[in-house]
Amino acid sequence: MSPTPEAPLRCAAHPDVETYLRCGRCETPICPRCLVYTPVGVRCRDCAQLRKLPTYDVRPAGYLVASLTGLALAVGFGALWAVLALVGLGAGFFSLWIVLFLGYGIGELISRSVNRKRGPGLMAVAVVSVALAFIISRLIPLIVLGGPLLLAGGPAATRLLTQWLLDPISWLIVAIGAALAASRLR
Repeated sequence: MSPTPEAPLRCAAHPDVETYLRCGRCETPICPRCLVYTPVGVRCRDCAQLRKLPTYDVRPAGYLVASLTGLALAVGFGALWAVLALVGLGAGFFSLWIVLFLGYGIGELISRSVNRKRGPGLMAVAVVSVALAFIISRLIPLIVLGGPLLLAGGPAATRLLTQWLLDPISWLIVAIGAALAASRLR
């Protein structure tokens, strides 16, 4: 005589799902969506005690430190890039190398400022820092070289702004640097 199978249970978190699974610790019925594999068997989410890895657990103070570090780096690197642009080394082919160095440096220094923490929030800080450094690097020469033209306004000022700030190739290069910065914090 074969044993009769027990009737299906209802998942504690999803009452519309029938299941034969139970938590290995508290015997709560769980469905496949709720179970967590642990070294000692299948557990429910409460018994598994899921926590973030310490590397990805960034406190608000860490985000503040990362943001201030990113802002300082953006201003510093942006000003340095502006000086290079004013002497003729900050545009064209050199922009790619500058942005690669900038992206790697900003990502690495933000990571070090928060004790090698990582995560999406820190990636966003790094991306914004790279974009801000680019904007600063374009605004300083624009103000130095085209200040009177910008104050006068008109089509020449619009053309100058478009050429310096809205150049799609430059923003593509900045996107590469931002991706590199974000990859340092992934």
